[in-house]
Amino acid sequence: MSRRFHVQPGDVPADCAAKRLGMTLEAFTTALPNLIARGFPKPDPDTHNFDLDAIDAWRRARHPHLFRGLDKVEFLARDASDVVNDRLKAMRERRP
Repeated sequence: MSRRFHVQPGDVPADCAAKRLGMTLEAFTTALPNLIARGFPKPDPDTHNFDLDAIDAWRRARHPHLFRGLDKVEFLARDASDVVNDRLKAMRERRP
């Protein structure tokens, strides 16, 4: 006899992503371009599924004053040269 266990999905189809936002699939599909323009996570290019954790993080980031520690969330990648320059500057400032 095999054991059964429940698997929580991480990536879900559009109808489940719509439900996560309390929307119908039709309303979600209509609103999706605007949501993506506001930083909503795009679907996976191969599976076309949406990441539920990313959706939840996006939802909470809209209200950083209610969720401690999320006011510093960055959804956009930083330019690598900026990162290097910031690190070099910090290293120079630590030298005696």
